[in-house]
Amino acid sequence: MYCFNNDYSEGAHPRIMEAMIEASLDQHAGYSMDTHTEHAKELIKEEIRRDDVDIHIIVGGTQTNMITISAALRPHQAVIAAETGHINVHETGSIESTGHKVLTQPAPDGKLTPELIQKTLDWHTDEHMVQPKMVYISNTTEIGTQYTLAELEALSRYCRQHDLYLFLDGARLGVALTSSINDLSLADIARLTDVFYIGGTKNGALFGEALVITHPDLKPDFRFMIKQKGAMLAKGFLLGIQFEELFQNHLFYEMASHANEMAMILKKAFVECGFAFFSDSATNQQFPILPNDLIEKLRENYQFQNQQAVDADHTAVRFVTSWATKEEAVRQFVEDLKKLV
Repeated sequence: MYCFNNDYSEGAHPRIMEAMIEASLDQHAGYSMDTHTEHAKELIKEEIRRDDVDIHIIVGGTQTNMITISAALRPHQAVIAAETGHINVHETGSIESTGHKVLTQPAPDGKLTPELIQKTLDWHTDEHMVQPKMVYISNTTEIGTQYTLAELEALSRYCRQHDLYLFLDGARLGVALTSSINDLSLADIARLTDVFYIGGTKNGALFGEALVITHPDLKPDFRFMIKQKGAMLAKGFLLGIQFEELFQNHLFYEMASHANEMAMILKKAFVECGFAFFSDSATNQQFPILPNDLIEKLRENYQFQNQQAVDADHTAVRFVTSWATKEEAVRQFVEDLKKLV
């Protein structure tokens, strides 16, 4: 039984594990005040070509989203997201639990546009409703699509014109940056957003997301926010070691590239078998629309998730590859698929 359920089924890349083992018996300062974390921050600053940023490495994506949004917004303010956005559908109301509404717009391709954001602003016009203040996007999106440089520039320009913070969730940023259609760099993202993060959990780290704050108004007291929300890891050096290794010798990009390469083998096979897709993804999440009887047969040897029913006989399913996905397992799946079709 081979698992295509997600990109965090495996532990961590051996180089990361070796680095953690090597440093394990050393003594470190606590709460991310250690030398490994400081070095990791310097490596990230070099990558984004910015020194005027604050960086905080936090354990998980939901914590990072919740802390960032609740720290940025005043009590009467809200965040705008696509209907499929992670903060809307996969975080158990964590944003709402801090007292802030998530205002959603239907986005068939998972991406927000200035026009979609304007619809929310047109509806929220006075003090009898919450005030939209932040725009939340993710790259890649929940359905595997990704933003182009032109799209992110348009969003950034719009948000600055309308005094809105732009926050980019980068849980799967590695696969977005290494896909065949990408034209964005980390430096572009740092230039165009007010805050974003670089995902480690879904790209070969044991855990960890590196939050980069570029807007000066969002920087003060952020460590207080992390601590208050229970997200300040005493052994923060474990996070620092991992991001130090991720951004030494291009490991972050190498692992993401492998995940994409494995996904493209799957995509090619589904195309050759004549199947359509729920979304057009060039990254490690693929959403083929398959006959229900074929899905049941494939589940005898493979794990993958349903996305949504398309009609009585067909369902869009999700296959996810990772830094550790074995090419032989992918090739075997392709062989099994073609035999069944």
